[in-house]
Amino acid sequence: MRLRSVVAPCAMLILLSCRHAGGAPAPGSPAPAFSLKDLTGGEVRLSDLKGKVVLLNFSTTWCPHCRRAVPALNRIAAAYKGKEFALYSIHIQESRKKVSSFSEKYDVSYPILLDEDGKVAGAYGVRGIPSRTIIGADGKVVCRDCADFESELARLLGPVAPAPAGE
Repeated sequence: MRLRSVVAPCAMLILLSCRHAGGAPAPGSPAPAFSLKDLTGGEVRLSDLKGKVVLLNFSTTWCPHCRRAVPALNRIAAAYKGKEFALYSIHIQESRKKVSSFSEKYDVSYPILLDEDGKVAGAYGVRGIPSRTIIGADGKVVCRDCADFESELARLLGPVAPAPAGE
């Protein structure tokens, strides 16, 4: 049983990597367009977010690093609320039921989108998770897997108040 829980996620990432062997969007290039459903069935299109800085957080429910990132992403979503900013977590090849349960369990405060076939992850060159891409207000890729994505967001949107002690 333990082997199965390790092999299935690894196989998904290998298939995703092989199927989309093309290059990922380079900084300064237009971000690949997408249209994905959120957990309520609503549709989110990247084109509708033009004029906003967008952070895409590619994730899965089984990734321990992804789970640990939720509090920081919740803090970022709250810090930039009211600014021209959008944060979406894009869950790769997982069911709505499983992702909804994850969202409730980990108290996710930002919207989650479902990339059920993995095509959007492939278009963004996702090879491992978590993977983050920042898109500028002009619709162009600012960075992929930035060394310090929080500093990059502060550069684009302005600094945020420091997190309370203990976070």
